[in-house]
Amino acid sequence: MHAITISEPGGPEALEWAEVPDPVPGEGEVLVDVVASAVNRADLLQRQGFYDPPPGASPYPGLECSGRIAALGPGVTGWTVGDEVCALLAGGGYAEKVAVPAGQLLPVPKGVDLVTAAALPEVTATVWSNVFMVAHLRPGETLLVHGGASGIGTMAIQLAKALGARVAVTAGGPEKLAFCRELGADVLIDYREQDFVEEVRQATGGAGADVILDIMGAKYLDRNVRALAVNGRLAIIGMQGGAKGELDIGALLRKRGAVMATSLRARPVAEKTAIIAAVREHVWPLLEGGAVRAVVDQVVPLREAGAAHRVLEEGGHRGKVVLSV
Repeated sequence: MHAITISEPGGPEALEWAEVPDPVPGEGEVLVDVVASAVNRADLLQRQGFYDPPPGASPYPGLECSGRIAALGPGVTGWTVGDEVCALLAGGGYAEKVAVPAGQLLPVPKGVDLVTAAALPEVTATVWSNVFMVAHLRPGETLLVHGGASGIGTMAIQLAKALGARVAVTAGGPEKLAFCRELGADVLIDYREQDFVEEVRQATGGAGADVILDIMGAKYLDRNVRALAVNGRLAIIGMQGGAKGELDIGALLRKRGAVMATSLRARPVAEKTAIIAAVREHVWPLLEGGAVRAVVDQVVPLREAGAAHRVLEEGGHRGKVVLSV
């Protein structure tokens, strides 16, 4: 098969289309003929040499894909060769074939085309596991989403609104904020010009956000704690603003708040299987019913993955950038 490989860490030009050995599905795995993958921030970090795949994972980038089952490994039940699926991966999505643990497969939702489905596994699993399984967002509460126009952000807005929460977002510029409003965001904050702590407080009558989904890490840590409501929960899923920050424990104590940080890629298969099962139960009906949709900014040929990485680095996209095989 062919795959996007990284011979040396570097810029987008480091991504090379090369012939590599076909993967072989092991116990409990299926082989998928990939139709599309999608670009995630983790892929950019891997390309730069900062985020190696977990032990045993494919060395090629790509944390999600869609396609058709080509073969079943030993012990796999419930799936059939030819089934159209999308999948959460530990790596290997930037390729023509990938071996996937069966528990990380999802059927393509009704009404969603196979290419678009590649944009769903990572965002739905990340948002559902963090906002609902870890931070326990409830109807009537306020969720603050940083990076509201991103792939993660666009899904978080829609899921929170569909389940009865109020949503505040930060994004850069009026066009991205208007797009967030179209998806259901209630409070729009331009992080370039506004203080999100003050804006969230004003929007909540001084209470603050019950849950914050944060991609920035250190840069926003102090302000996120100040923006939390009493009993608020801060879920950190990214470090775009740095890895080390200072935490005011006194402020956190006074709010009886919680700070949680999770990653998805390195979780054991059993944990990913549980998350995917929850996504299938809770999110897939919303997708099939039209309450939630995949947001795809553009589709780029997989051979041109470097160009797709540049789109993410430039930051003008809204939603996901998909790679078609």
